[in-house]
Amino acid sequence: MSYAAAFPAPARATAAVAARATDLSKIYGEGETRVVALDNVSVEFGRARFTAIMGPSGSGKSTLMHCMAGLDSISSGSALIGDTELTGLNDKKLTQLRRDKIGFIFQAFNLLPTLTAAENITLPMDIAGRKPDRQWLEQVISAVGLSGRLAHRPAQLSGGQQQRVAVARALASQPEIIFADEPTGNLDSRSGAEVLGFLRESVRAMDQTVVMVTHDPVAAAYADRVIFLADGRIVEELYEPTADAVLDRMRLFDAKNRTN
Repeated sequence: MSYAAAFPAPARATAAVAARATDLSKIYGEGETRVVALDNVSVEFGRARFTAIMGPSGSGKSTLMHCMAGLDSISSGSALIGDTELTGLNDKKLTQLRRDKIGFIFQAFNLLPTLTAAENITLPMDIAGRKPDRQWLEQVISAVGLSGRLAHRPAQLSGGQQQRVAVARALASQPEIIFADEPTGNLDSRSGAEVLGFLRESVRAMDQTVVMVTHDPVAAAYADRVIFLADGRIVEELYEPTADAVLDRMRLFDAKNRTN
């Protein structure tokens, strides 16, 4: 199936950068329990680009995503979504930002079991009191192959179908950026490939911006760029990655860690 042929890209303002962090640090605890999760990280996520974030456990990759998405506070530095600075926003403004400008895809799907697929897709907009763009919504649903499953509840869907509902939900409001945290972690290889293929095509065909945390070199190979973190710092970037190239970098980092 060609997702690119399913619908044209939406009209939206053109900007080079969808999100940016500058000297971003995140510190947990104090004294002997002090942990530096992010150490003066500066990074940009280009609009209409697919970026994967990788690193060993404890490297700060999920923390970086959570800080950039306004899900966790920042100790110092700055983070912007578009032109909006996250630091200093109160809870109400952060909630509004996440609702209006950010889409989320999580490993656990986070679907409400009592709602149908269609109701789960439109739930964030329903809560916000916004009516979806029906034409856009139909295009998204068709692209992810859910047209015949909209009346089904999550328990009646396969894992891959549930994650496609989550992807459609993230795209339905046409956010400025989508953050995906291990989106294929609970899927088999075939379902995972379908979801990753759609995310890649959403970038190319819909001008979407996707930032994905993953530990899987195959998943990372779907991205335009891979950022590698270690000890809370960006240590390398890889453009136009292949699974083998990503795996080679990860092995190199592992070897360095063993010698240190």
